[in-house]
Amino acid sequence: MSERWRRPFLRGERVFLRPAERDEVGLLATWMNDAEVMETLGGRAPQGDLAEERWFEQLQEEQGKSRWHFLICLRADERPVGIAGLHSVDQVNGKAELGVGICEPALWDQGYGTEASRIAVDFGFGELRLHRIYLHVFATNQRGVHVYKKLGFRLEGTGRRASYHHGSRHDVHVMGLLRDEWQAQTWTRTWERT
Repeated sequence: MSERWRRPFLRGERVFLRPAERDEVGLLATWMNDAEVMETLGGRAPQGDLAEERWFEQLQEEQGKSRWHFLICLRADERPVGIAGLHSVDQVNGKAELGVGICEPALWDQGYGTEASRIAVDFGFGELRLHRIYLHVFATNQRGVHVYKKLGFRLEGTGRRASYHHGSRHDVHVMGLLRDEWQAQTWTRTWERT
């Protein structure tokens, strides 16, 4: 492990979160052009490096203001395997939207997304002083719904036929977690990990 990430700030047992670097735009573009990955993230069309560069620039402008965006990396070898973050951060009302995706399909169903979600949630409540974290998840994404319920998120409503994808309409769930519900969770907090 490199000295830089010897003890990462936002860490779990097997993954840690860190900002993306400019030289990783190509990796992000690869993920955003993978049909299997984008199926879970709601992607609609391929993106080239230029679009990813523009997105990265905008991300840098908004980082720490209206969003916090991170790469999910394995602690064992520091390899980036996905993205996580809080966006639409509203400090006045104390809320933000959670987004998490493991972008390496070979690593799905191994708990990395759950762990990254916990880290992002701890960051939102423990550092940003949020009162509510919410998310949108396709009703057909049973794996995602299961993960979020396991973390204490509750179904707050369903946008009936709220998303148009692959020629048809799909329901989208809104799930939320409040500060006191997070405090009732028993997992080891990010800052308590070694």
